[in-house]
Amino acid sequence: MKLLILLLILIAGPVAAMTPEERSCEGVEPCMIGDRSYHLRVPDDWDGMTPLPVMLHFHGWQRQGTLTIRHPRISDATRRRGVLLIAPNGLGRSWDFWRPGTDDVGFARAVLEDVKARYPIVEDQVFVSGYSWGSNMAWRFVCEDGADIAALLAISGTLEQTEDCETAPKEVRQVYGLSDPVLDFPFGPNGESDYPVFLWRERYGCGESRALGPWQQVPFLTLERTIWEACDTGRVSLDLHPGGHFIPHGWIARQLDELLGLPNSYP
Repeated sequence: MKLLILLLILIAGPVAAMTPEERSCEGVEPCMIGDRSYHLRVPDDWDGMTPLPVMLHFHGWQRQGTLTIRHPRISDATRRRGVLLIAPNGLGRSWDFWRPGTDDVGFARAVLEDVKARYPIVEDQVFVSGYSWGSNMAWRFVCEDGADIAALLAISGTLEQTEDCETAPKEVRQVYGLSDPVLDFPFGPNGESDYPVFLWRERYGCGESRALGPWQQVPFLTLERTIWEACDTGRVSLDLHPGGHFIPHGWIARQLDELLGLPNSYP
């Protein structure tokens, strides 16, 4: 199916963005690609013409895109910052990220191309995100087809740090709870707490890290940020918190503010 979808895209070639009347899917109404689908959430006060930054977010296990577009920690962050939210639906409410070459990578690429046919987007502001198993899937996607992705925003999930990635996004931002009871925190071989981003540090040729210290979006959760900026290419940041398996309040919002050069705000 992946090859068929990509072939159809190549045959169709570049097209102008659809008019508002031609955009028949939005919100809970799914956009169809063959026998698969995704959902969209357009930002508040969009004028219908201005190109949009995009965030494609992979849902967690046993969820669907309808939850993503209504989730306050996801869609509130995108819609208030002028970002078009894309929420693909996984087969069986899950994702196939375990091995290279899965159809879900091709499906996600087809979703992005379909969105480009429907909406004007900012080509160098395409972000890929995910939570839990969706975070694992986001890693898989940028590992295999992420050369044009501006940033990976990964929440409570990674791939094995020994993966050999063909591609990489321009930047990686990861958040993880040290007490995660669902996807155990991936400490390094000697207990290193910076191991969740080891793969990307190696891929980018990063040198020493720099601790930025604690920060908060809400008073009941403190995160500690470490960044790697002395890299041959790319940039990596890792936010750690003492909690478990959840999307931290305001985390996506904070990343988008920083990536888009906006004043930090909440939510």
